[in-house]
Amino acid sequence: MTTTTLIRTHLPAEWRDFLALTKPRVMRSVVFTALCGMLAAPTLPPLAIGIAAILAIALAAGAAGALNQWYESDIDALMTRTASRPLPDQRMDRDSALGFGVGLGAFSVVLMGFAANWFAAGLLAASILFYVVIYTVGLKRFTPQNIVIGGAAGAFPPLIGWVAATGSVSLLPILMFMLIFLWTPPHSWALALLIRDDYAKGGVPMMPVVAGARTTRWQMLVYAVMMAVVAIAPWPIGLAHALYGTVAIIGSGIFLALNIWVVAAAAPTPAEMKAERTLFIYSIFYVLAMFAALVIDRWFA
Repeated sequence: MTTTTLIRTHLPAEWRDFLALTKPRVMRSVVFTALCGMLAAPTLPPLAIGIAAILAIALAAGAAGALNQWYESDIDALMTRTASRPLPDQRMDRDSALGFGVGLGAFSVVLMGFAANWFAAGLLAASILFYVVIYTVGLKRFTPQNIVIGGAAGAFPPLIGWVAATGSVSLLPILMFMLIFLWTPPHSWALALLIRDDYAKGGVPMMPVVAGARTTRWQMLVYAVMMAVVAIAPWPIGLAHALYGTVAIIGSGIFLALNIWVVAAAAPTPAEMKAERTLFIYSIFYVLAMFAALVIDRWFA
């Protein structure tokens, strides 16, 4: 009888692995909100400059995702949701991921500076550093407020899109920033409630792991109320028309109703968390609809 021993061969990483490092799903949302920030601006850049600026933002998001996975490869290996990523699955070595992330990030900032303006490039660099240094290194492993403070990183894109187009900042892009900043906790904690055991296994102190489900649900509702105020604000203060205001009121009302459902349902296990699952799915649609409505309102209302 012969015994065959199967030994895994570590081949050089494929292009798909480098693409996976960039977190394409996150990148799509970043590009969309950045583009909406640009299109909502009072002046638009020439087409070539606009395309280059959006490309720079996409590359910066990819760089931040790659550096995040480089630093968190040990945590990712422990969690079911992330164990198949290139680094924990040993399809790529850490030095390759680090070099890829740093190179991509540096190129994105230089591209933004030369294509649009250096103010936008500075904000782009700040967004990368905030996500990697403040959130990934400084917060995620140490505090349940990680996603609250770290949420600022994901709020930069519409602001950067606006600045790439205008070279300046005004109240509307700040409100766009605040909308995503306040939207992030209820969105992220809805998911965290569903995969609480996975976060606990990885040693990540997400709010449901540290403070429990009840506290998390009530804090989600508080942030949802503040988010709704910010979302509706552009209409009454004259920065948007009734079209946007109507979408904001209806969309935010549904968001609040779902958060109230989450608090009232208080389901004990992920399998029973229909409210949390519904809120998480709706929250993705909500933020995309809000930014799309702002652009439509700006161009057609």
